[in-house]
Amino acid sequence: MFQETSDYLNEFLSDFADGIRAADLRRPQMISQKGTVYREGIGPFTEDETVGLVLQEFPDDWNGCRFERFVAYPLLPRNKCDLCIVTPIGKLFIEVKMMRLLGDNGKLNDNMITHILSPYPQQRSALTDIQKMQASGFDGDKAILIYGYDYDDHPLALIMDCFEKLAGSRLETPKLSHKFHELIHPVHSRGEVCGWMVG
Repeated sequence: MFQETSDYLNEFLSDFADGIRAADLRRPQMISQKGTVYREGIGPFTEDETVGLVLQEFPDDWNGCRFERFVAYPLLPRNKCDLCIVTPIGKLFIEVKMMRLLGDNGKLNDNMITHILSPYPQQRSALTDIQKMQASGFDGDKAILIYGYDYDDHPLALIMDCFEKLAGSRLETPKLSHKFHELIHPVHSRGEVCGWMVG
């Protein structure tokens, strides 16, 4: 069906966006380790929890693939890759990042920008994930996935544009993206799933 791993990535991004909507319809409710109860919806969940909730919406036989999470980097064993899709034509290793500028209460959290654009490895941004994957030793193709929430006063597209400009030629493909909308959370109600193959 698919000839390149980028085809699997594009299909995965589309189904990931659909999976966000499907998981959200179940009205999940985030409760922090400190016992803070957030408003219903997938929006307040952490990155790892969101990926877990979304993958539960995928069929077991998704396009003849299987998913592996938290895969150790061969040359950086203290680091774990968020997701590996084992496809019929090879492995696709994916680092996932979330972009959520507003909190459950609608207040701005400027620190989230560093999760995408920081050039410093200790902040583990999407930008430095590219370098980390290039040095990983993984036997397979590699990609970056950023899912984010879009707001009227803080459009997600601006951050994605900045990421692409800073990453430059290290991105092997143009942005692949799929939107989601009509989520139940009053703040985190719409967004987009973006992805790029990286060298």
